[in-house]
Amino acid sequence: MKTNTAAINPRFPRNDAYGALAMPVYHCCAYEFPDHQAMIDSFTGVSDDPDYSRVTNPTVIHFENIIKRLSGAADAVAFTSGMAAISAAMMALLKAGDKIVTSRHMFGNTYLLFTSTLARFGVETVLVDLTNPEEVRHAVDSRTRCVYLETITNPQMEIADVRAIADIAHAAGACVVADTTMIPFTYADARALGIDVEILSSTKYLSGGATSLGGVVIDYGTVDGFGRTLRKDILMNLGGYMTPHAAYMQTLGLETLDARYAVHERNARAIAEGLSAIEGVKVNWPGLPDNPWHEIATRQFGGRYGAMLTLELPSEEDCFRMIDRLRIVRRATNLFDNRTLAIHPASTIFGTIDAATRESMDVSPRIVRISIGLEDPEDILADLRQAITGRD
Repeated sequence: MKTNTAAINPRFPRNDAYGALAMPVYHCCAYEFPDHQAMIDSFTGVSDDPDYSRVTNPTVIHFENIIKRLSGAADAVAFTSGMAAISAAMMALLKAGDKIVTSRHMFGNTYLLFTSTLARFGVETVLVDLTNPEEVRHAVDSRTRCVYLETITNPQMEIADVRAIADIAHAAGACVVADTTMIPFTYADARALGIDVEILSSTKYLSGGATSLGGVVIDYGTVDGFGRTLRKDILMNLGGYMTPHAAYMQTLGLETLDARYAVHERNARAIAEGLSAIEGVKVNWPGLPDNPWHEIATRQFGGRYGAMLTLELPSEEDCFRMIDRLRIVRRATNLFDNRTLAIHPASTIFGTIDAATRESMDVSPRIVRISIGLEDPEDILADLRQAITGRD
């Protein structure tokens, strides 16, 4: 089956007693077994029967199975948030003395996880320019466990050559872990790009309009022991499993992903093109032909460019004035809600990071991040235009 059909018509592992078309929400903690042997088989992994909803829940497993089928992966493990998914994947991969090679251009909490939290456990993070393959080649050595990247960085909108990075990493015995949140996982072939472990915040496109929090680790089975360690060690011992209700909402979100994404991206194009005509405004969206990342985005993502863009204004004060003038666009964080959202990353998402570090991460105080929603594009554009110019 093709993507839409497979997302809308997955089969349940067991028939529902009432013939429900949607997987029910199993909001329970534990499950009764018919005898002691069935209980032993469940707890030791001989059977697929759920034993305890902290680590196995039918609603969550159903969601994971759809992700596996759509991605062609060996396994998919759902977590309570994108950051929980990133943390779990790193804990499954790394030990004291290992190295991560990555970029300064990444989401603020991921940067702090690598440079602060994991550093306390003896993991070294080496920061390089991932758009320069020679820097990557020089940084990767026998201690490097993984090269980590965001396929489109947030909020810098940088796009590195994933295949070139993967070839370098694999030649050195390292794996490639990628946060692919910015483009739906169904639109970019992670395996073809050389990604071994794909991580996404399912809060974004998958949830169906910010209905619920979640994160997914997609394991392509190319890293020895990773999948088993993630499920049988990290998930079992640290927790962080997705809730049944979130899995239910995000399963429904998968059914409409393709239809919603088409509108998100169509709107993003209209907004990017419309705002580019305003003097003094620099629009950063890889779908624009003059964008420095346009060619590589086209090649890697099959002509898909995502629904996030940034606006560079003359000053930080101009950014604040613009945000305060908004009438329809919401002043809020998150990405790929049904609503269009605006935020000033430097003073909010990166607000607890010192100014010198923000500068090294290229998080400019003159940038406003816009997540394009599903409203009529004429209304979004009119609101953003009046907010920037101060004129209706």
